[in-house]
Amino acid sequence: MMKYLIYIVAFCLLACSADEPKVDIPEIYPGSFDLKYPENNKACQGGSVINDFQSKLNLMWGSSNNSSRYKINIKNLRDDSNLIFESATNTKEVTLKHGEPYAWKVTAEVPESSSSLTSKEWRFYLAGLGEVSYAPFPPELISPRPSDVVDLNSNDEVLLNWSCDDPDNDIKGYRIYMDTTDATKLIDSFDATQNQIVIAVVATAETKYFWKVVAYDTQGNTASSGIYSFSTNL
Repeated sequence: MMKYLIYIVAFCLLACSADEPKVDIPEIYPGSFDLKYPENNKACQGGSVINDFQSKLNLMWGSSNNSSRYKINIKNLRDDSNLIFESATNTKEVTLKHGEPYAWKVTAEVPESSSSLTSKEWRFYLAGLGEVSYAPFPPELISPRPSDVVDLNSNDEVLLNWSCDDPDNDIKGYRIYMDTTDATKLIDSFDATQNQIVIAVVATAETKYFWKVVAYDTQGNTASSGIYSFSTNL
């Protein structure tokens, strides 16, 4: 009799729990926010010099609603190295090599959910000791993108498109390198102060090319884009 009673109680408990409505917990999303400091495409002179090579810098961004954790990604644009930091507030002190160009972005995370939101990417140049002239930021190759396959135009040309900014706005011109091996062949060089350039270059169908752009300013400073590759259609 006792055994039957236990079975009946267990059945009732299961039946009651099955009848209870499920409560949907709403997903929590981080609110929008913007980067604040260092300013975009500017030379940053606000770092505290530690030694001949490094400075401390306080990064700042707007608070994101619902977020209590931020992930900061900083990329050295000269050597492509990355640094990752975390912060529970909307500021983070970091130690960086000065005299270098950087790109940075912040991802706001909500620990209670899997949602996150990443800011736009900004660039800055961390000024070194006694620097009064700054190199351009490395040119950004817009098209062709890496491993793109492109069509030649009616003149058997491919369009090369890039943009470039300079912390002290004194870009003087560009050198363009393109070949089928390692982008060491200079194919064009010209003075131009524009930040975005498109040029047409004669190319051969069904061929893989490598290209890069070097920007130079009025003080003789230079910056290289790095090498991209693309192929041409028949």
